Amino acid sequence: QVQLVESGGGLVQPGGSLRLSCAASGSIFSMSTMAWYRQAPGQQRTLVATLTSGGSTIYADSVKGRFTISRDNANNTLYLLYLQMNSLKPEDTAVYYCNTEAITQLGYSSISWGQGTQVTVSS
Repeated sequence: QVQLVESGGGLVQPGGSLRLSCAASGSIFSMSTMAWYRQAPGQQRTLVATLTSGGSTIYADSVKGRFTISRDNANNTLYLLYLQMNSLKPEDTAVYYCNTEAITQLGYSSISWGQGTQVTVSS
């Protein structure tokens, strides 16, 4: 079991910045890809950015140059994922979800989702 806890959402004016955090913990043997998704009202959940264990990143075209994904392996049982969001636009308004792919201590592949954190960009 992998538990994800997100934080850092809120209300920000256009052009402002926010930093989202995601803490992944539990029975983790190794962590593979960590990612951020978002879902706006009435729309499907879409990929924002991914970061592999090897350090490769993929960004949605809409956020390239504005968002930065990063991770920190605090220890073998706690992994931290961040999303630095700069130059925010109203169209970035959505619920943001953390997503991880891990191998558990029992050897199983585990895909987990966080509970979501609301980001609202408005003047």
